[in-house]
Amino acid sequence: MIFADTSALYALLDADDQAHARARAFFETGPMRLVTHNYVVVETASLVHKRLGPALVRALLEDLMPAVEMRWVDEELHRAALSAFMAAVRRRTSLVDWVSFEVMRREGIDRAFAFDRDFAVHGFAIVP
Repeated sequence: MIFADTSALYALLDADDQAHARARAFFETGPMRLVTHNYVVVETASLVHKRLGPALVRALLEDLMPAVEMRWVDEELHRAALSAFMAAVRRRTSLVDWVSFEVMRREGIDRAFAFDRDFAVHGFAIVP
C-alpha cells in the first residue's frame, strides 16, 4: 500500500504544478494500491476548487478518487492526530498530515505518494 497525499493528488490535476510530470509518470506506471483518508479529500477538493475550478474538482472526485481506497476518520483517530498536532504545534505540519501519519502507522504503510517533505521528516519514504 502507498498513502496518497494532497500534494500528489493536486499535482496530478494541475498541469502547471512543478511536480505534475513526476506525479503523472508515477501514477501511470501501473496498478498500485493507493490509500488516503477523507480529510485529504476535503483538503484536496478545497484547493482544486479554489485554484483550478469546478471541472477539475469533478475530475478529482469522479475520476481519480475511485482509484484510491478511502479510510474514514473517526473520533478516536481524530483525537490521536489532534493530540500529536497540539504537542508539535510550533512545527508547521498540518493537522491533516498528522492524521495521515496516524493512518499510515496504524496500517503499516511506510511509503507516501507525496511531494510534502513532512512525510520524510516523520520517517516515511516518499515516492516517486
